[in-house]
Amino acid sequence: MSEINIDQLANEIAEGLEKYSQHVVERVNISSAKIAKEAVKKLRATSPKLYGDYAKGWRQKENKFSGQPDNHIVHNATNYQLTHLLENGHAKSGSGRVEAIPHIKKVEDEVISEFTLLVEEDIANG
Repeated sequence: MSEINIDQLANEIAEGLEKYSQHVVERVNISSAKIAKEAVKKLRATSPKLYGDYAKGWRQKENKFSGQPDNHIVHNATNYQLTHLLENGHAKSGSGRVEAIPHIKKVEDEVISEFTLLVEEDIANG
């Protein structure tokens, strides 16, 4: 029976974990980019369209990090001030309230669950 040096074993384990973590980061990056694009598409479809500028303003921004998963931010580039007012409603200037038009939270909940399933599936399938 051959002997294994404990230092060699530790190095092999460290290399295997490094490769696995890089694979996981790559899969998460692919999944997050896909889900961010899908979120933008869904928000454009479900946003209020009184004049159309608000619904067309949804964008995604990607921040890349080395060795870590990328960060994808979905935001409204044209009328960002309206997101909170439309999602939650607001007071009128005279009196009364404008009814909320919830559209962001629904999409957020959908894409979070889709992202979780997609990442778990990707990692499980190797």
